[in-house]
Amino acid sequence: MNAHSRLLDCLYKNMILYFSGDPQRIQHFIKVHSFAKLIAQKENLADEQLLIVEAAAFVHDIGIKPAEQKHGECNGKLQEQYGPPEAENMLKTCGFSETQIERISYLVGHHHTYTDIDGIDYQILIESDFLVNFYEDSCNKDAIQHTYQKIFKTETGKDICRTMFAIKQDN
Repeated sequence: MNAHSRLLDCLYKNMILYFSGDPQRIQHFIKVHSFAKLIAQKENLADEQLLIVEAAAFVHDIGIKPAEQKHGECNGKLQEQYGPPEAENMLKTCGFSETQIERISYLVGHHHTYTDIDGIDYQILIESDFLVNFYEDSCNKDAIQHTYQKIFKTETGKDICRTMFAIKQDN
């Protein structure tokens, strides 16, 4: 097993423990990770970028738990506020480098911000989260079509979205 696989396996297991007793949240990050990995691979990301995307997908919603504990809710802004410190602790425990932790934490702290997307890793994380949320939130086709046109940029993410939800090609 290579170093990246060891890091990701540690993170995966720790996230399952972190959300122990909350299978819905565990299922969510597993699905987001699956889409993120597929999109990143199909978009030919380099190994280091792939590691960042996969790790961010595992921990993207880690801020939910402290937000709910402190505020009784977990809206996107609260997730972005409380997520990075939680992610940093877990990433350190698993042995991620400071550079990796910095970028992953940035992604966690911005994954509900859909403007000024500054990298393919950020774009893939957002697309993957939307793909899962569209289904989990039972979004209607018009909402999906609108988000698809406004947010989706990768060819792979767009293809998955069009296929999964039977929406129209770009205009």
